[in-house]
Amino acid sequence: MNRQPTDIVSLRMFHCRAECAVEGEQYHLAVMHYRTCLEAAERREDAQAMRFFALKLSECYAQMDLRDKSQQFRSLADDSGSEAPGSFIG
Repeated sequence: MNRQPTDIVSLRMFHCRAECAVEGEQYHLAVMHYRTCLEAAERREDAQAMRFFALKLSECYAQMDLRDKSQQFRSLADDSGSEAPGSFIG
């Protein structure tokens, strides 16, 4: 189920799955879905969506006590308006 979303409906489904995983405290699963969403937002060059999903990833990593990863995605969210396409933190 690591299919890359190509339309807004697919993207929304990945987002819903991530939210459900967060509610169930299944952060590894949430991260997988949020990263898919972030990559799709990056391909679309949608800075607002990139910031949103980067913040969601930051929150998940913070819950998993992975502070460095959390900070990386928080920084990505802060820079999402000024970053060039292709600058995704992997």
